[in-house]
Amino acid sequence: MSDTVDALLPLSFLEAVRNVDSPVEDFEAELVGDLRNKRLGLSDTVYMQIRRFNDAVKRGQRTSIDEAVGLARLLGRRPDAEAVFRAAGRHLAGEAYRTTIGGVARNMMHILPAFLARPVALRHARRISRRYLNGRVSRVGAHVYLEVAHSITQDTAPRSVGCTYYEASLKEMLRLLVNSVGAVEHVRCATRGEGTCAWRAEWKPTAAQE
Repeated sequence: MSDTVDALLPLSFLEAVRNVDSPVEDFEAELVGDLRNKRLGLSDTVYMQIRRFNDAVKRGQRTSIDEAVGLARLLGRRPDAEAVFRAAGRHLAGEAYRTTIGGVARNMMHILPAFLARPVALRHARRISRRYLNGRVSRVGAHVYLEVAHSITQDTAPRSVGCTYYEASLKEMLRLLVNSVGAVEHVRCATRGEGTCAWRAEWKPTAAQE
């Protein structure tokens, strides 16, 4: 097991907390200062950590897996943990997609027929999952599987809520790659004593590719 993770992973946790805790645009301005004292995502600590991890991402650096797990546990104690984990998963997938795949390749995957676009999209999904999630992506028939041998979010929240991080990452990644809108199912869970965590997603083409 690797003892490090890509810095984008813990950064996604912090960005999600900041976004979830940010007040709506029309919120009373005089109350924002009070919120900063009460909401973790608006704290100076989170702001500084976001800056630190952003710098690490720009330099292509990795960070301690223990630090990432610690942040996941912090998220897992929140009453809105599931919403934050899902937001974090979407953030990671979105940033990975935009920074690792060139614009021409992104456009081609949406324009080409499915039989040409799918292999390209699958290669990108495998690369993103391996680098950012320490996971393995495979295709079986009409489904795509993401398997994570050592989940960062395992046991960080009650009722396997932490697993929604990877579920949201996979769903957003496929949506961006091929505009897939199929369901994602958590088919195996280490928390339940099933060895590793795995998710299965429907592999649906866009209307233009059918």
